[in-house]
Amino acid sequence: MKRLKEKIKLSKEEKKENKLESKLRSPWTRFYKDVPKHLNYPDMMMWELIDDTSKMYPNYVALEYFGQEITYSKLVSMIHEAARALRALGVSENDVVTICAPNMPQSIVMFYAINMVGAVANMIHPLSAENEILNYLTISNSTFVFSIDVACDKLLNIIDKTRVKKIVVMTANGSMPMFMSVMYWLVQGRKTKVPFDKSNIMSWRDFIDFGYMFNDEYIVKRSKYDPAVILYSGGTTGKPKGILLSNNNFNALAIQSHLMADPSKAGDSVLSIMPIFHGFGLGVCIHTPLICGMRCILIPQFNYKKFGNLIKKHRPNFIVGVPTLYEGLLKNKDIKGNDMSSVTCVVSGGDMMLPELKRKVDRFLEEHGSSAKVRIGYGLTEGSAASCLTPSGEYRDGSIGIPFPDTYYKIVKVSTHDELPYGEDGEICIHGPSVMMGYLNDVKETMQTLREHNDGLLWLHTGDIGAMDEDGFVYFKQRLKRIIISSGYNIYPTYIENVISSHPDVLTCTVIGVDHPYKVQVAKAYIVLKDGVNPTEKIKNEIKELCKKNLAKYSLPSEYEFRDSLPRTLVGKVAFKELADENKNVN
Repeated sequence: MKRLKEKIKLSKEEKKENKLESKLRSPWTRFYKDVPKHLNYPDMMMWELIDDTSKMYPNYVALEYFGQEITYSKLVSMIHEAARALRALGVSENDVVTICAPNMPQSIVMFYAINMVGAVANMIHPLSAENEILNYLTISNSTFVFSIDVACDKLLNIIDKTRVKKIVVMTANGSMPMFMSVMYWLVQGRKTKVPFDKSNIMSWRDFIDFGYMFNDEYIVKRSKYDPAVILYSGGTTGKPKGILLSNNNFNALAIQSHLMADPSKAGDSVLSIMPIFHGFGLGVCIHTPLICGMRCILIPQFNYKKFGNLIKKHRPNFIVGVPTLYEGLLKNKDIKGNDMSSVTCVVSGGDMMLPELKRKVDRFLEEHGSSAKVRIGYGLTEGSAASCLTPSGEYRDGSIGIPFPDTYYKIVKVSTHDELPYGEDGEICIHGPSVMMGYLNDVKETMQTLREHNDGLLWLHTGDIGAMDEDGFVYFKQRLKRIIISSGYNIYPTYIENVISSHPDVLTCTVIGVDHPYKVQVAKAYIVLKDGVNPTEKIKNEIKELCKKNLAKYSLPSEYEFRDSLPRTLVGKVAFKELADENKNVN
């Protein structure tokens, strides 16, 4: 990391920000005394940071996949092979190449190979519906697709409507040890038929072999400010938008995250559960550990029931996930004794973790031998997935932590640029090196989200409601679109959820607004009880009484519904829109 910081001097833009620092809120140096006040972000592409790491730790394991280990030197060699093959295939600088696959070695190799040839990686979920995939390929003008075999049928159904020239098919067992690969093929792989006789279909092995015929230069040097990645918003409140991120967006995120995630060091391991088509998974669980010599244990398909076995088998140092993952951890009966003693850092992001859930997980960690406490983070894909994290050993109830280095937060009055005093609720705005370039092919939406304020800086308006205290700790209160307005009163579902979750029998819950004939909307609570607890009128009445004691009368839920589980989006967030649609259909 020291080598990274010494590569360049501060740019003019960064010097300008330093002069404005006294007017901005960046408290991180108060909690991290042994690091520079400002970080330097080298003029490097994403793959170059990985290449640097491989020179420092060539024999360290970079990726582990079902027991198969890939060292840093081997990983970089594989990236070069794939980059050469991309150029042989006809991929040029600025082309968009789609990766439609889960967490497996070929996906990681391809991500950095695309970067090496100066193209842009378009990351999409392999379980997306056909029309969604068509939309992603169309708006990105993607020319080539690297897909897991199980998504091949969907791609073939829509490929004629796109600019895609070739689909390179990857298999989940392609990087498994021989015995496990054979077992996978017998149980699962042979069920998936890929028509390799078609001219627009190519296997991964043939793709790599094709590259050996290419003898020209295949590395394209680009600026840190050039586009590198397209990710898509979760789509829980509407049609997903393409989010364009630069080399520097991702590199800054990784450099910042590494320093904030004390005590990370080369040789540590992380369970890479979060998917690479999600900013949190790609940026925090892959790119960040790979720039500092860590081992990424790739989990292509996560099963909450096997979470305990994963921890016992791999003994990871870092666990990074969304709140749903930790809800699953609390249910896990496979973890016993000191099974989690290896775990030194636990981070929750991607969605709001209620304080009561954090307390439950902290107790679980302590009971199973880990000294770690959950460190709550905050971010959004428009900000490269993470920009705020609870400092080690310094939690404040309801807080999402402090901003990353060189990242500034301000709270403004909604629909304005007017900054609010400490403690007042308003819209969270972010300025820093990880803020996106903009929305893909959507200038109007970009201008509404990225706005220049009177301080001369460009601020990302998050659409989230929060506050900040005098010490710089940020408190997320609510998604702006989730606020329920009932008879003119503002109701905050997150606050109600935290009250309900404090009941000893409640595992998790969510609250949405449902239509009402004269109040416009009222709150409705969906509740999931702990394993082994059956819903009864007694429990419902206890929850109602708990709400009456802690909530204003106008904000009390009008209905309490027990569920075995809550609907989730493809990345594990609560699917609020799905719940809202259910109620509209009922009405």
